[in-house]
Amino acid sequence: MIVKDFKGKSPRLSGAYLAEDVSIIGDVVVEEDASIWYGSVLRGDTDAIVIGARTSIQDNSVVHCASGLPTIIGKDCVVGHNAILHSCIVEDGCLIGMGSTLLDGCHIGAGSIVAAGAVVSPHKVIPPGSMVMGVPGRVVRSLTEQDMSTTPLSVRHYLDYAAEQFEKQP
Repeated sequence: MIVKDFKGKSPRLSGAYLAEDVSIIGDVVVEEDASIWYGSVLRGDTDAIVIGARTSIQDNSVVHCASGLPTIIGKDCVVGHNAILHSCIVEDGCLIGMGSTLLDGCHIGAGSIVAAGAVVSPHKVIPPGSMVMGVPGRVVRSLTEQDMSTTPLSVRHYLDYAAEQFEKQP
């Protein structure tokens, strides 16, 4: 595990679950019960990164930001394997699909789902409760009740699974 200060900024990881091979650098906050999975990189060397409580950042994901554009991921989110999140805002309760890319300045509204492989363009604003698909990513419909029930189940699953696999940070 690499947890490294950068230019006087130190990662703050109290109460988080971390895989043994994650890299977390600089101005990064990972809140209580969030989990960062194998091979993921959170690089807060140009601006701040905040990962909300109970959010799961899955294997091989990259979270980074440009100067002046932090990356903020809300609470109770699931970010799928191999996702790239760069200088974006993801509000609470979102599911970001495997292999998706969120580009500078985009804003994903609460409770939305970004489908696997989607690419959300710079500065694109996604309304709450939306299903986003495609390249470039676009809202294809509002979420159904069934859609909205899946993210909380995934959050609970990964919280339980992280507690089985990783030690909680002091």
